[in-house]
Amino acid sequence: AMICSYGDSVDVKIFRDMGLEPRVIIDRDGRMNEFSGFLRGLSIVEARMRIVEELYSRGLIVKVEDLVHEHPVCWRCKTPIEFINSKEYFLKQLDFKGDLKRVSQLMIFYPEEHRRRLLDWIESVSTDWPISKDRYYATEVPVWRCLDCGEILLPEPGRYYRPWIDEPPFQQCPKCNAPRGRLRGELKVLDTWFDSSISVLYVSKYGDDKLFNKLFPNTVRPQGYDIIRTWLYYSVLRIYQLMGKPAFKYVRISGMGLDEKGEAMHKSKGNVIDPEPYLKKYGVDAFRFWAASASKLGSDYRFSEQLIKTGSLFITKLWNISRFISSFPRPDPSEIELRPLDKAMLSSLNMLLDKCISAYNSMDVYTPINEIYNFTWNLFASHYIEAVKSRAYNFNGKYPYGQQKASWYVLHEVLSNVLKLLAPIMPIITDSIWRRLYSKRSIHLERIDDPRSDWRYSSKPLELLVNANSKIWNLKKNLGLSLSSPIKVEIKFSKEYADIIDELRDLHKLENYVILEYYGETIEFHY
Repeated sequence: AMICSYGDSVDVKIFRDMGLEPRVIIDRDGRMNEFSGFLRGLSIVEARMRIVEELYSRGLIVKVEDLVHEHPVCWRCKTPIEFINSKEYFLKQLDFKGDLKRVSQLMIFYPEEHRRRLLDWIESVSTDWPISKDRYYATEVPVWRCLDCGEILLPEPGRYYRPWIDEPPFQQCPKCNAPRGRLRGELKVLDTWFDSSISVLYVSKYGDDKLFNKLFPNTVRPQGYDIIRTWLYYSVLRIYQLMGKPAFKYVRISGMGLDEKGEAMHKSKGNVIDPEPYLKKYGVDAFRFWAASASKLGSDYRFSEQLIKTGSLFITKLWNISRFISSFPRPDPSEIELRPLDKAMLSSLNMLLDKCISAYNSMDVYTPINEIYNFTWNLFASHYIEAVKSRAYNFNGKYPYGQQKASWYVLHEVLSNVLKLLAPIMPIITDSIWRRLYSKRSIHLERIDDPRSDWRYSSKPLELLVNANSKIWNLKKNLGLSLSSPIKVEIKFSKEYADIIDELRDLHKLENYVILEYYGETIEFHY
């Protein structure tokens, strides 16, 4: 049997299965060696051209045509590569495939679907792991080789060895008794993943039994899906071999950051985006807003300056909301008299807390940032705050003091909870506002509150407010009125709106309105 070169791993397997002795004609510099005859000294490309010339000169060319065939290339620069034969160190992994599948089922994946990628990779492994490399910089393979009998000598564990420069820690070869001078240090280094695969032991303080026993069972691996088959897989393999346990309790898989066109960023493509100008222009929190709001857990996400700008505008919105709310003291809950709209706002806050806490517990920031943004800007600021401004100031005293204080209470409850929910994603603006309004102690030392059972009210009044505001603002626009202008058009509201009619009257400066005696969630305009 003859194979002209290693085209892929299948060729390598055929050589091994058939017990063939390879005849290597390409040296490590990519040139033809002494076994290549008249091609000696030529590069691979030159050798191919020389072979064609030789075939022509001998009249052996029958036909010339273009053929498309696959050839391995460097992933970075796309240069064609050739497999060459060399002796390497291998770590057993085939014997562990069943165990690795089992421990992979014991780890909690976020999102769950990426567990399948790991299991599929384990299933695809068909050879043991070659752990040695011919590189300049990496962890040395800590062994010496006897030049007389070929025995591999492994020192006692403990210190770090550099065999290429350190004296061998042996007086002679234990197998053939060759003297120390016949022992040569290994020049090969270990695969990068051989080190990084046990990084979890380092960060969980392996060697300090008290700390390690507390930290290791609760470790989390955050990483991209592109290195599931390397960093994650090799970590699972090595930790199982060393500890007999799963490498992690949790595995969080993120997607890849892409450019604005949805393409992977590479230096060679010239589409790498430098974050520094955007950080200087919009700030760190705005940049983090984009990173969270664009990156659904486990999926790729595109760079978007528009989303960064949205984050910057959201910071300004939070600041302005906070300045308004800071005008009012935070009342004691025993002094307040909640109106239906207040209860509905607290109910909506409860739902926000529930959604965000659930998402954070699943290591998801995409859901919280989008929920918080929509809640804060499109519900709290645009509708509730506008509706209760008159009551919060209460200049003419038309609201009882308990109801005025209720508006202050809800404003502070919503803001303080929103800040705590937002703090993991936008840490700077939230801490700045928190220290000004609520405590000298950092917000990052606070605990996110759980949803409250006493806030489980109907959210219907708030839904009615949003519906009414939308229709009345649209009416004012059609009439050419500003949103703050009084409106003289007669407006008839179905009975559901009775609970919020005071807020609607104050917000829209209604001068002619009627509450009907029937239900139906209708609003009628009579010109």
